[in-house]
Amino acid sequence: MKVTVNKTDSYENESAVINAVAVTDDIRHAIDLLRNNGASIPVVSDGDTRMLMASDIYYIESVDKRTYVYTKDECYGTRYRLYELEEILGAGFLRCSKAMIVNIRKIRSVRAELNARLSAELLNGERLIISRGYVGELKKKLGV
Repeated sequence: MKVTVNKTDSYENESAVINAVAVTDDIRHAIDLLRNNGASIPVVSDGDTRMLMASDIYYIESVDKRTYVYTKDECYGTRYRLYELEEILGAGFLRCSKAMIVNIRKIRSVRAELNARLSAELLNGERLIISRGYVGELKKKLGV
């Protein structure tokens, strides 16, 4: 496989292009690595612990001192706190309230709400409220 790396002048201009005959498991893995630095977190469901890829996470919420990780159809518990998950998951995730982090790649649309807040609709149809203190950062990351 031929690999070419070109130097760019800023982080905003970084990008990757993959030319492949077919999207195999190896290609999917490479895409996940590029998108999320291969980040994954341990989660618990029905007593079983498994590793969940960052690309599968829609949002993470803290309720009553417990942290829950939501995917398209499932909810898992994790031992990590929100600030630890922000560090692990990186730039693709954004704090949207004191108790919630959202995967910005899973946002379908945003809408202005009262009191300078935003409502975000996720790809799975769920709606989240973006607190006004975090609206500016979200707009910056989305390019709105």
